[in-house]
Amino acid sequence: MLDLSKLYFPTLKEDPQEAEIPSHKLLLRAGYIRKMGSGIYTFLPLGWTVLEKVKKIIREEIALTGTQEILMPILQPATLWHESGRWDDYGPEMMRLNDRHDNQFCLGPTHEELITSLVTNELKSYKQLPVSICQMQDKFRDELRPRFGLLRTREFLMHDTYSFHASQECLDEFYEVMGTAYGRICDRLGLEWVRVEADSGQIGGSVTAEFMGLADNGESDILFCDCDFAADAEAAKVGLELPTKPQGELEKIHTPGVGTIDELCEFIGVTQPETVKALCGTAEDGQIYAIFVPGDHELNDIKIEGLLAGFRFLDDEEMQKAGLPKGSIGPVGLPDGIKIIMDESLRNSEYMIVGANERDYHYKGACPGRDFNVDIWADLVLAKEGDLCPNCGKKLACKRGIEVSQIFQLGTKYSTAMNAMFMAEDNSEQPFIMGCYGIGVTRSMAAVIEQCNDENGIYWPMSIAPAHVVVLPLQSDDENVMQAAQKIASELESAGVEVAIDPRQIRPGVKFADADLVGWPYQIVIGKRGFENGVCE
Repeated sequence: MLDLSKLYFPTLKEDPQEAEIPSHKLLLRAGYIRKMGSGIYTFLPLGWTVLEKVKKIIREEIALTGTQEILMPILQPATLWHESGRWDDYGPEMMRLNDRHDNQFCLGPTHEELITSLVTNELKSYKQLPVSICQMQDKFRDELRPRFGLLRTREFLMHDTYSFHASQECLDEFYEVMGTAYGRICDRLGLEWVRVEADSGQIGGSVTAEFMGLADNGESDILFCDCDFAADAEAAKVGLELPTKPQGELEKIHTPGVGTIDELCEFIGVTQPETVKALCGTAEDGQIYAIFVPGDHELNDIKIEGLLAGFRFLDDEEMQKAGLPKGSIGPVGLPDGIKIIMDESLRNSEYMIVGANERDYHYKGACPGRDFNVDIWADLVLAKEGDLCPNCGKKLACKRGIEVSQIFQLGTKYSTAMNAMFMAEDNSEQPFIMGCYGIGVTRSMAAVIEQCNDENGIYWPMSIAPAHVVVLPLQSDDENVMQAAQKIASELESAGVEVAIDPRQIRPGVKFADADLVGWPYQIVIGKRGFENGVCE
């Protein structure tokens, strides 16, 4: 039984100034966590209790997949990351340090290198496969801007699983086993969730899916359709419904002071989808690229980085040096040596409104193949609401979501790079075919609160609440009231119910406010008047 008079849960009356979203505000106000630094939090007793329940659910469901749990170190040698090729690729989010002997290490943002190194020379034959191994471990990522409480931190708790297979068919099967397990975990946490197509990011692999908790304050747009298609906006490959116009003459028009798509539309009286937006950048090959997308869409950073290794945008000085007039760039008459990349949706457009590569001038009627040649056609845009479903062609709707978990088919990305081999059935040496699967434990806790809150506080699902019931004796100095409260609490506990009791010598209004704020699923209220009538609420 949890005695609130002895529990350390300092509550706050007002929302902390730093907190922006409900889960962050309520975790701080209800005494679940305390900030220790930017993106760094201490879990107080209530927070730790909920976290332990989340961990228990995850462990129970993952154990059903036949996965075995281990614990790997947080501190990882740089040599393993150099071996995989990710030491330089991972970026500034990796926390790096040197020991007293000047050996390089990192605080693990993920553990693909470590687990691959672990099984190398240990799993030697196809007869030992498949194998799946998991851990519950802290991760570290030096976020540029930690925010939203537990949703974007520099230190966070994660459950990660890694699987090793002798065939793609075996990986395909286990990938779905883990996907089913992750769905059950979301259900048991009380989340409203959706599985979506996703981008693999720095983890890698060609097949991946995210499990998103739906929330107004989610950090990702989820596009979905009645035909069951769902995808993260950054990963979605969708169709665009662009206006078409028959091919016409190329016409140069004077557009004084026009430098943005909005200004261009207003000046010549057209809509954004009728225009083409230009962006310029370079990649690790040193080549300069002019990139063109529909005027009503944004360039998808993930897609362009996947197309061009080391991509970055040109700054104003670089654009001027390359002869590219900001606000008037177009595919017709570009300076020599600049390659054109155009979004696939524009391939059939024969009448484009584009920059003329001369300040204060644009072209009407630009036509690919006639007025300019495209070097690369590619899917470049960030999908958005109203785009067309790739499965059925209907318009997509959009909701916000919080990523709570993700599954990946890694293939041989790490095993080939790190020479992790096994003896196949035909006696040939083959690289392991790998999968990895990760659940943000602390993120999941925050995602539940984003869905389960109101103006008074949190309302936890029974599965992860710090206790199922709180007993509130309103007059703690009245012996009869306290005896009745203790009796009810003891009987509930004997029946297998998790119980908290609040015998603090404080005003009833404060008890009610704290109980609503903390979010106990049930409250049993015992007052002097009710006791005299044999009634509790």
